[in-house]
Amino acid sequence: MPTRSVGEVMTRNVVQARRTTPFKEVVRLLDQHRISGLPVLDDDDKVLGVVSGTDLVRAQAQRADRDPSAAVTAADVMSSPAITVHPEQSVPDAARLMERRGVERLPVVDEEDRLIGIATRRDLLRVFLRTDDDIRRQVTDEVLAGALGLPDGAVRVFVRDGVVTLDGRVELRSQVPEAVHAVWRLEGVVGVMNALTFRVDDVAPPVAAGSTEVR
Repeated sequence: MPTRSVGEVMTRNVVQARRTTPFKEVVRLLDQHRISGLPVLDDDDKVLGVVSGTDLVRAQAQRADRDPSAAVTAADVMSSPAITVHPEQSVPDAARLMERRGVERLPVVDEEDRLIGIATRRDLLRVFLRTDDDIRRQVTDEVLAGALGLPDGAVRVFVRDGVVTLDGRVELRSQVPEAVHAVWRLEGVVGVMNALTFRVDDVAPPVAAGSTEVR
């Protein structure tokens, strides 16, 4: 079951700054492009850090502690080191990293750590814009028939606002969590309601000969 990669959803035209970009120029870039942050690069296009609106506000609040004769640049106010991702990483992995580290954007770098794009929360959330019909077809074709090999009609699939309901009977008990987990991993799915039953319990350990099963 394919999962889209960061490289497929990232923004390639990246607004960026250099370490020597003046403070006011960074503010102008954020305002002009209506963005909340941008990466800061060195002369080799490698990401040194990220400047956000929060960083700029913090710098202004701390200006009394700075040398008034020194011009403030992007390098002075950026958050470093930058948290980056590679284009082949999956969208769910990038979303988890973004949530875990509490950031709004992830610079995307190549194998030499040079900037090639940026993934924002909006970019990653695009996967949830899939229609319910599209999700239902993928669950039916790729999970139930493809991965689990279930016959047509064995499980009924209902999808509403990204929530998938599975209702029906599978052959083995072990197929129930397998189906639920496979559906949950699909892009655009926000919840899974499990109403599956099974014919054969292949999970419970067999009762030894001569022993008495306690119920």
